[in-house]
Amino acid sequence: MQYCNDIGPLINLIKHGLIPILQLGIPLVLIVFGMLDLGKAVIASKEDEIKKAQGMLIKRAIYAVAVFFVVLIVQLIFGIVANSTDNGEANSWSACWNQF
Repeated sequence: MQYCNDIGPLINLIKHGLIPILQLGIPLVLIVFGMLDLGKAVIASKEDEIKKAQGMLIKRAIYAVAVFFVVLIVQLIFGIVANSTDNGEANSWSACWNQF
């Protein structure tokens, strides 16, 4: 499992850095930006801008939920594939993934 130790930092970065940012960070940023846009429109007190900002907030919320679930579904699929192709081998990619 020497190659697992060689790519360990990369796996760690992806598993504990990139995936949480994709799954939680992007949806939070989308919702915060939508709320800021809506807040600006409410402060401006223009009815057409408020309706436009509400529509944009709803779209961003839908995008946020979609990003969250797409990442979750991809993780589940990879987990299923890893379990079905692992066959107990100590040098499989899933063993490296689970090690870190």
